[in-house]
Amino acid sequence: MALKDVLLDELRDMYSAENQLVKALPKLAKGAKNPTLKQLFTAHLEETKGQVERLKQVFAELEEKPTGQHCNGMEGVIEEGKEALEKDETGASFDSGLIGAALRTEHYEIAGYQACIAMAKTLGLSTAVSLLTENMNEELAAANKITAAAQPILKESAQQPEEPKKPKSAKEKYSAQKSKEDEKKAAPDLKKRAS
Repeated sequence: MALKDVLLDELRDMYSAENQLVKALPKLAKGAKNPTLKQLFTAHLEETKGQVERLKQVFAELEEKPTGQHCNGMEGVIEEGKEALEKDETGASFDSGLIGAALRTEHYEIAGYQACIAMAKTLGLSTAVSLLTENMNEELAAANKITAAAQPILKESAQQPEEPKKPKSAKEKYSAQKSKEDEKKAAPDLKKRAS
């Protein structure tokens, strides 16, 4: 497979990811309790729409269609954000979960753009590099804004009293079981490292 084909797969993945976020960000904005966090999600939605348009420009430059690939990774990250929205937490603790989900999303996107930019540079696609760099810089700025907004929210959350443990939901039990399976599968490789 030629590098241009790999780049196209990566770009289609990013295009899918950004389109998924156009649908997910309003839910995060609506769910956030903290007004600063709510505003950040709303503002980043508009940036994300611009990123979709820039990706379309990259595809037009390459004379290719942007569709054809679904980003399973972003689907999973968004599912984690959805789970954070469903948590039975209150106030700052609730928003702390959204912060974690939002930062995972931003860093996933940053990694994707870094890979695309490196490939586009290697192929000498200067217009694509410029457009993709603009998207990545917005993602980096969004991550920094979320991190800055997180500080007072996390401090407030740390002051909240711990709530009594509630029985686990079926979804939480399933997740705990999967976590145990992950640990068991990794155990032999971890033992090799310790030796």
